[in-house]
Amino acid sequence: MNNTPPQREYFLDSIRAWLMLLGIPFHISLIYSSHTWHVNSAEPSWWLTLFNDFVHSFRMQVFFVISGYFSYMLFLRYPMKKWWTVRVERVGIPMLTAIPLLTLPQFLMLQHVEGKSATWHTLTGYQKFNTLAWELVSHLWFLLVLVVLTTLGLALFHWIKKRQQASIIAFFNNVSMGQLTGLFLALGIVYAIIRRTLFIVYPPILSDGIFNFVVMQTLFYLPFFILGAQAFVNPRLKDLFTTPSPWCMAGAALGFIAYRLNQQYGSGDAWMYETEYVITMVLGLWMVNVVFAFGHRMLNFKSSRVTYFVNASLFIYLVHHPLTLLYGAWITPYIHSNLVGFITGLVFVIGIAIILYEIHLRIPLLRFLFSGKPQTSPNKTQPSAQ
Repeated sequence: MNNTPPQREYFLDSIRAWLMLLGIPFHISLIYSSHTWHVNSAEPSWWLTLFNDFVHSFRMQVFFVISGYFSYMLFLRYPMKKWWTVRVERVGIPMLTAIPLLTLPQFLMLQHVEGKSATWHTLTGYQKFNTLAWELVSHLWFLLVLVVLTTLGLALFHWIKKRQQASIIAFFNNVSMGQLTGLFLALGIVYAIIRRTLFIVYPPILSDGIFNFVVMQTLFYLPFFILGAQAFVNPRLKDLFTTPSPWCMAGAALGFIAYRLNQQYGSGDAWMYETEYVITMVLGLWMVNVVFAFGHRMLNFKSSRVTYFVNASLFIYLVHHPLTLLYGAWITPYIHSNLVGFITGLVFVIGIAIILYEIHLRIPLLRFLFSGKPQTSPNKTQPSAQ
């Protein structure tokens, strides 16, 4: 066990927090976008659709790179068993807490809003189970994927630590963004082939909630998780991401255009989803450079205000989703301007979420349940590298 604390990566803490908080405008804009969601405004907004697609195209890929980075950092600090326990507690306990306190009431509310409660009894046992899997996991899916990745990390990180062969070290010491792009393009194609094969052989499996979260989402984000771990191991790779690259910026812009065109003109019965995964696999890699370089330049400092939101980001993210749906179902219909509705939604959701966060800070049991960490005084809470 290594007890030497690593140098604080303020910019990575900040990026991770803001990526999580970006889920708030993402879901509120979903109400006003042209995408069909649980609740939608009367008329969609083209610019909020564009904003929604932009956020969706890269946010979680970058998030999982940072998760892999901090996960491997803690892997080197703790014995393997303790590392797994700490990691699973920090993501698993908040997930299990949020299901009965947040997503179950959210599901019951949506059953009423969408008028589906009357037909619940007509569903088969599997249909009820699968519906609950989708709705109770809901926006908590990334926590479930992190639990799976952490478990896989027992083997993967052990291999990285024990078998850093010369060829692997040499690859990451000399790797270029072009080579990484080729690698992630190949990984995207492989993932697309796997998905298309499942679609041909047994289409219903792709509609299974548990299979989607545990298998498909994990497979897609696994390369980003490992990339983050390798960035911690290899300073050269980290420098590659924190050094601004005009090529990555240009590639990300073109990648988003391709993503948007696929959304606009693609067909779900054809290759739209497979094409999307290939695009977002490469786009996510390029956006790691764009986001890391920006964050390293603008966010690499200690600030009490930033620390507050770093600490609050997980809780605010967990509670924002039912608040957004509440806003969309009962307040959106009374606001006829999409811009006013979007801004009002941000104030409504963020304001209530911060109030709830402050309340939960004063209740030790809730602090533990929504963080998975042993509790100290709220005034002594520090941002965690998790």
